[in-house]
Amino acid sequence: MIITDNHMHIYKHLGLKALEEFKSAGGTHVFLVSLLSHHYDVHPKSGHDFKKVFESHLNLVKKANKIVKTYAVLSVHPAEITVLGQRVGYNKAAEIMKEAIDLAGELVAKGEAVAIKSGRPHYKVDAFAWKMSKEVMLHAFKIAREINCAVQLHTESFRLEGMIEIAEMADKVGLKRDKIIKHFAPPKIREFEEIGIFPSVIAGNDNVLTAIKQGTRFVLETDYIDDPKRPGAVLGPKTIPKKVKELLEHGFGEDLIYKICAENIEKIYGIEL
Repeated sequence: MIITDNHMHIYKHLGLKALEEFKSAGGTHVFLVSLLSHHYDVHPKSGHDFKKVFESHLNLVKKANKIVKTYAVLSVHPAEITVLGQRVGYNKAAEIMKEAIDLAGELVAKGEAVAIKSGRPHYKVDAFAWKMSKEVMLHAFKIAREINCAVQLHTESFRLEGMIEIAEMADKVGLKRDKIIKHFAPPKIREFEEIGIFPSVIAGNDNVLTAIKQGTRFVLETDYIDDPKRPGAVLGPKTIPKKVKELLEHGFGEDLIYKICAENIEKIYGIEL
């Protein structure tokens, strides 16, 4: 049975042992997402400085593939707008982020990664930082459309109006809405289906059960962050295998699990598991 975690990080706590735990619980496939540049001791002056970030992440993914099937997502995290903006100003920060997205797109086009990550801050920022964040996100959509890849989005908490706005931004540049994945999504499956964006449901509490009662148009994630300061955050690496087994105990069949963990993944990313 294929069991996929759509969004996980490896950092400085369990490291690759997190994937061993995932595998031991029944997990088979994982999408590893790179972190902010400062996690790699990189303090970018240009987008080209993200080369070290992405190379480090791709090397990690190679090691991870010896444990479970692992795919790379290259992130230019929207929080970079404030991290970099405090040092170089928001205009320059946005320029750096766009250049980094270009680099990420080149690596996806070469087949070294399967998706890019962008978005806008999940915390309050001033109007200009918000405007520049949206410009960066729109640039990510343009690159994704050019190379026909998916975009994982880190955004503010779910609001119908906000998701519609994002979907319409994608329309402007010709990116298909089902190539956009809302990372850390709530189990609002029907709303997401109406909008066209794909939810990557955070698998805590009763979210998985709530989601599957509405349909199968979603994927699952833990957003495990592997931070020694927050060892269990966001959810542990065994969570999704456990939640999938709970679905089986509730009488949901393996065909539904396959739809969520395999078919949807293949459709979004254009890959074959």
